[in-house]
Amino acid sequence: MTIHETFRAKHPKSAALAERARAAIPGGITHDIRHLKPFGVYVDRAAGTRKWDVDGHEYIDYWMGHGALFLGHCHPAVVKAVQAQVARGTHLGACHELEVRWAELVNQLVPSAELTRFTMSGTEATHLALRIARAFTGRSRILKFTGHFHGWHDGVAIGVNPPYEVPLSSGVPGATLDQVITCPPNDIKAVDTVLERGDVAAVILEPAGGQSGTTPTIPGYLQELRALTQRHGVLLIFDEVITGFRYAPGGAQEYFGVTPDITTLAKIVAGGLPGGAVCGRRDVLSMLAYRGDATWDRAERVAHAGTFNANPISASAAIATLEQIGDASLQARTNKLGEELRRGLTEAMKRAGTPGTCYGEASIYHVSFEGKPGLAGFDRPRKGDHYHLLRCAILNEGVDCSMNHGWVSAVHTEEDIERTIRAYDRAFRAMVAEGAFGR
Repeated sequence: MTIHETFRAKHPKSAALAERARAAIPGGITHDIRHLKPFGVYVDRAAGTRKWDVDGHEYIDYWMGHGALFLGHCHPAVVKAVQAQVARGTHLGACHELEVRWAELVNQLVPSAELTRFTMSGTEATHLALRIARAFTGRSRILKFTGHFHGWHDGVAIGVNPPYEVPLSSGVPGATLDQVITCPPNDIKAVDTVLERGDVAAVILEPAGGQSGTTPTIPGYLQELRALTQRHGVLLIFDEVITGFRYAPGGAQEYFGVTPDITTLAKIVAGGLPGGAVCGRRDVLSMLAYRGDATWDRAERVAHAGTFNANPISASAAIATLEQIGDASLQARTNKLGEELRRGLTEAMKRAGTPGTCYGEASIYHVSFEGKPGLAGFDRPRKGDHYHLLRCAILNEGVDCSMNHGWVSAVHTEEDIERTIRAYDRAFRAMVAEGAFGR
């Protein structure tokens, strides 16, 4: 049977649920990245590095909650903390001690964090960070890099995927996009030229590279960017939604040794539950604080609300997670496993005769049929159908991941890595046998 025929035969219950979902949910999915041809797999439960779908198949998981589950699924400390808090209250409608402890942990671990404010997602975090930067500097424009993703809000919906001049989504006002200037990544001269304008409030980027490091940041670039933004009086924002607490306890800024003015966080910061954060310099984050001055409090302060900000359930999971990962030993081990997996997958691609390579950094891997990107990333849309076919092929072999990349967790084992490499080997060979790369 073909890869798709095998996939359909293995997943009849998922197929039925996908059909049912299309009648109730737009497109049948609740996150664009879960779109899969011919249909997505429906998962029933998960534990550790494994998850099981509704058809009873077991998978080694590298999707890991979109990278949020650094401690794996259902880590005992996180489960215990959440269960205890559910019995005490899920929404207290008030300040509570857990939010204080959570902020203290973030401030302790993240080099840039002197103060921390919580949101409910990474998208909310970058949205708030840009508002703070504009208020602090009195300037309106933001510089972002092509290929970098900062959530789905209007203010960053340009320059995400090639062709970069086409917004991420329809429905975004042109006047909003006019406030965003894009530059190619890894080009410090282009940034300098833009900052000479004098109207840029902040530069925002994923410090390890756009879209989970799909286009890696070249050595020394962050140091140059830090010096350049300081010279122009522009705030530097690191979007560490992906890299925060993963590359090192203090995230990519600790890993690379560069401290921004503002950091945005989500995923791991909330222990795999809904939650995000904006942290950074005390004077910058103090734009959110009431002063008891009528003019400041009403017209000059940055307003920020959110019903579920720092809710006690997310806070309890976050504290249980951050208390586990602060000494760097888990990140060191996980980064080593990431390197082993990337090396093994590259060799598997060569053995199978598959074009491309596997690359990445820390505990993230990218399978690329186009090879490694140039300094400015991939300049044309990638071979989307090939990645859909790969995901079906690798699911057939008992591994789950995103279309072209995955995240190693702190609970993956050497045996998991070895089994995964063998599974990818079979998936690559199935694609070659099907003639996928001849079309």
